[in-house]
Amino acid sequence: MKVFLAVLRRDLLLAWRARADLLVALSFFLIVASLFPFGVGADPNQLRAIGPGVVWVAALLAVLLALPRLFDKDFDSGVLEQLLLSPEPAVLWVAAKIAAHWLATGLPLVILSPLLGTMYRLEGVELGVLAGGLLLGTPILSLVGAIGAALTLGLRGAGSLLALLVLPLFVPVLVFGAGAVDAWGAGMGVSAQFSLLGGGLLGALALSPLACAAALRLAVE
Repeated sequence: MKVFLAVLRRDLLLAWRARADLLVALSFFLIVASLFPFGVGADPNQLRAIGPGVVWVAALLAVLLALPRLFDKDFDSGVLEQLLLSPEPAVLWVAAKIAAHWLATGLPLVILSPLLGTMYRLEGVELGVLAGGLLLGTPILSLVGAIGAALTLGLRGAGSLLALLVLPLFVPVLVFGAGAVDAWGAGMGVSAQFSLLGGGLLGALALSPLACAAALRLAVE
């Protein structure tokens, strides 16, 4: 745990120092989600119908925008190679880096989502369901996206290749996350969607650090 906490603290400090990059991702999230009401009109029923999907797509793209920076700086500076050569388990510090990425990128999206939900005429419990779905879903996006970031590390055109790799894998998270709000609005429960998101999160937690560690070793070699 000392290794995990040390890497987590370091990456959060680096993220704070480079907070302009984080503000770009958050601004992108806010701008994309805010543009749709101007394009589709102010009909409350229409806004309520598209709102969850729009917020989720904007969050997905904002996470994708921040993914290339997950390992790039450490790779360029040689820190990544030193971490891989250290006796500490790679899974621990990889998990810490992914956790720091989510805390710096995904958690602010969860916090801002109720504000955007009100623009789409979502109310009360619907806002809570939207935020709860993002709370379960955005860590999956970071975990799965980290595998893509590790696989494309150091490659030319890595950003485009990363998007091609991970976007299809993000679709189930998008469907279940946005579907939870729709299910609640239709008078049905959200336990099925949240259970699927929770199961996906547990699976990603178990597999993603291992896959990332293996991919990073290949990238460094």
